[in-house]
Amino acid sequence: MVWRTSYDALKRFLDVLASGVLLVVLSPLLVLTAVVVRLTMGPGPVLFVQKRPGRDARPFAMYKFRTMTQARDASGNLLPDHARLTRSGKLLRSTSLDEWPELYNVLRGDMSIVGPRPLLMEYLELYTLEQARRHEVRPGITGWAQVNGRNAVGWDERFKMDVWYVDHRSLSLDVRILFKTVGQVFGREGISEEGQATMSKFAGSAYPPGEGSAGSSAEGPETEGSQP
Repeated sequence: MVWRTSYDALKRFLDVLASGVLLVVLSPLLVLTAVVVRLTMGPGPVLFVQKRPGRDARPFAMYKFRTMTQARDASGNLLPDHARLTRSGKLLRSTSLDEWPELYNVLRGDMSIVGPRPLLMEYLELYTLEQARRHEVRPGITGWAQVNGRNAVGWDERFKMDVWYVDHRSLSLDVRILFKTVGQVFGREGISEEGQATMSKFAGSAYPPGEGSAGSSAEGPETEGSQP
């Protein structure tokens, strides 16, 4: 549709403008956060970099501030998320400061400010065909599912909201999501699933015969947990 093409073009222009301005304005805060990560997270990089699926499920490198240590057990295996998530890491997550490096992804065109959150590559082969429609648009720093429960909402419900956004996306809806995001960040709601340090991993949905899964190859092991 012509209106959809116009919307996508205008949204991309606004994404570039907003991410460029925010990266400049927030640069002191980004530097300060990087220093805090370096001083409190122990050995390892300041940024957590991981392949995530973007529009049309094309992989890209997503950037976040690291929120976990690299602590391992006697066998060399990474400890569970809750054992590696530091106090400063919890603060970064609850205030969403760990997400700010994704503005660079927005500037590059990997992501949008608003859209379904980019999840793990390994989930691609688990989606139903309907769930896989979330990849018809660029993933976002915040999205409809994030302002309607964040990580406290179950996977199936989150995916339904992602697909709903794909079908109903508009600038007015994007503005509404941004306002709700600000309120949610200040309220620190839905940071993690109940009983979990982060969101539990998606293990697939029971789908009707003939619907099938989206299909794709999985990526390698995690180094920072799921961090949806």
